[in-house]
Amino acid sequence: MSEARPEGSQSILKRPADPPRGRRLLAMASGCAMLLSAPVAEAQGQAGATATDPAGEVVVTASRLNLLGAALTASQGSITKEEVELRPIFRIGQLYETVPGLVVTIHSGEGKANQYLLRGFNLDHGADFASFVDGMPVNRATNTHGQGYSDQNFLMSQVVAGLDYTKGPYYAAIGDFGAVGATHVRLVNDLPAQVAATVGTFGDQEVFAGGTWHVDSEDRVWAAADLGHVDGPWSPPEDFRKIDATLRFSHGTDADGYSLTAMYYKSAGRLTTDQSVSAVQDGLIGRYGSLDPSDRSRSERLSLSGHYGASRGDWRFSADAYVIHAGMTLWNDFTHYLFDPVNGDQEQQDETRTTAGLDVAATLNTRILGVDAQTLVGVQERYDTLYIDRRHTVRRRPLAYCDLANPDGVSATPYAAVGGACNADRVQLNDLGLYGQTTLRWLPWLRTDLGLREEDYAATDRSLVSGFHGSGSQTLLQPKGSLVLGPVYRSELYLSAGRGFHSDDVRGVFGTLPLEGVPAVAGRTPFLSPAVGEEVGLRTNLIPRVQVQGAAFQEDFKSELAYDADQGEDSASAPSRRRGVELSGQYRPFRWLEVSADLAWSKARYRASPAQLANFGLSGAFIANAPGFIGSFGVLVDNLGPWFGGLQWRDLGAYPVSDGNKDPRDKGYSEVNVDVGYRVDGHLKLQLGVFNLLNARADAAAYYYTSRLVPTGAEATGLQVHPLEPISARFTATYAF
Repeated sequence: MSEARPEGSQSILKRPADPPRGRRLLAMASGCAMLLSAPVAEAQGQAGATATDPAGEVVVTASRLNLLGAALTASQGSITKEEVELRPIFRIGQLYETVPGLVVTIHSGEGKANQYLLRGFNLDHGADFASFVDGMPVNRATNTHGQGYSDQNFLMSQVVAGLDYTKGPYYAAIGDFGAVGATHVRLVNDLPAQVAATVGTFGDQEVFAGGTWHVDSEDRVWAAADLGHVDGPWSPPEDFRKIDATLRFSHGTDADGYSLTAMYYKSAGRLTTDQSVSAVQDGLIGRYGSLDPSDRSRSERLSLSGHYGASRGDWRFSADAYVIHAGMTLWNDFTHYLFDPVNGDQEQQDETRTTAGLDVAATLNTRILGVDAQTLVGVQERYDTLYIDRRHTVRRRPLAYCDLANPDGVSATPYAAVGGACNADRVQLNDLGLYGQTTLRWLPWLRTDLGLREEDYAATDRSLVSGFHGSGSQTLLQPKGSLVLGPVYRSELYLSAGRGFHSDDVRGVFGTLPLEGVPAVAGRTPFLSPAVGEEVGLRTNLIPRVQVQGAAFQEDFKSELAYDADQGEDSASAPSRRRGVELSGQYRPFRWLEVSADLAWSKARYRASPAQLANFGLSGAFIANAPGFIGSFGVLVDNLGPWFGGLQWRDLGAYPVSDGNKDPRDKGYSEVNVDVGYRVDGHLKLQLGVFNLLNARADAAAYYYTSRLVPTGAEATGLQVHPLEPISARFTATYAF
């Protein structure tokens, strides 16, 4: 997809956002005050050295630049490479926590896609959070494990030039899965020659090497490779191993030039999924143990992407094309002996997918009836062909039969596997999006933005088990608009509304895999589930050296994507609504220091009558795993003599774990991560990262479902959790040539 970055904006530093409550909120505010006051005396003399632009705004190398006059909403922005380098990042997916209000966690091993939480949504493995790398979509529709599955493990932080983000369905260039949030990761065109080695307390070992060959002043080729291993605190050790490699040729710039990028990724390791709390309490396993240590993952991804950009005077043109081939296998056992008291409930999920696509966009600056206008038009085409299946296994060995869950939800009827598979499908997906967006500047302090997107989604599904063949399509018109008042007093007010969507698993649409759909009495599962959002926002730089963004939002989905822990998959559920408020601020008192805080409150509920909720198996309106608030506080330090680093404190609030019910609830978690670096000389730098500094004992993810822990035991419904990793450390030495 084309970048959803406003015209004239630049990469800037931005921190994740969100609010703690009660004492934690007070503690966060107190910590901010202490960190601001401590260095004042030492650095007062340096404050005057901070550079400013002609308008008097503070211009910094590691922070968000002035978006006044360019942004469509208060909840969009760009992240610089400087922040990526300074933030303490435990796993690559946490790169996305630079987006205000977003939490990235896991409920299983490092080899699976992360869990994403934003604006009161549990976005599971990527549903309703669209991510793109070098113009390539990462989300996988009709995935074997979860709709919108988004695995970021093929990325290396060293090659990331920054990312641009949006929130809400207000941007015509954003299509499937982007109704709640979207990010576009940019890759560097010039990678400094370097080697780096990392060791850590969780059996971490990592080696990175990369560099650039400058063919001439316009052309360069860079290559990078990373070998990594981690065990974690898990028993038995996770033994996760991966290799990443990227080769990139570029000419000129992204705006005026072209590039060709090849990427490769392969990984394998053990999975420690969410485990029963009662199993730990009864001494069956330790806190970091697993009832089925044979659970594993393996993944592989290859891609080739190209970009072309041109700009001449009042017009710009860009084109992105890509081909991706990916495969994955997951072995998961969530319910243990619930359905099969003899061999257990482990299942193998396989997927092989090839994706090809094109995104072409043009921007024209002109005048319409004497009014300055900027018009963006584009077309996006994505085609997926894939094979997906599920098998019943014991210690990763396929069995000759499957278990069909009975209506009671705690028993199953065995039936013969066909070709070794319980279900197997060949699927083709085609997503064609046409869009246009026009910004009119009526007055120096008034502009409007009107957008329209038309989606044409088509799919075919052939079941290799039942022989069923289905095909169909759906179109969806998505109007979008914003009214912007300002800049006035270096501030802008935004009023926005729009329609977006997420696609549903086509196996549920056609009924080839009923678990992916909804009960028949609730209606047919659509190809495209629409979402409607409204937002009021404010962006201001009125206070010197302070940037503040705030937004109040509401977003309705016609069908919520709900995580089915029994099957380890997503399914379509009832209509839902989120309402919330976000507040984000960055303060740069000195040229070497930035302090930021992000607070986000939200309320998530299903929108349906009790009778309608019952059709979806829900007894109430509460949405599982939807946190009421997220809080974050950060400090970034750079060029303080040879010192640099960052501190991030994030707080995930309490949330219900049983879909439909307010209780039981998980308390969430508060975590502090720190990274301290020292530049020995122009070549060598040393870094120490400490994660979960205060050794918080909490759950990274929690669910509530029925399982049977041992073959002869009784089924029991209760909490199933994946613990937050305890305190750990990593040491990295980097040598630049």
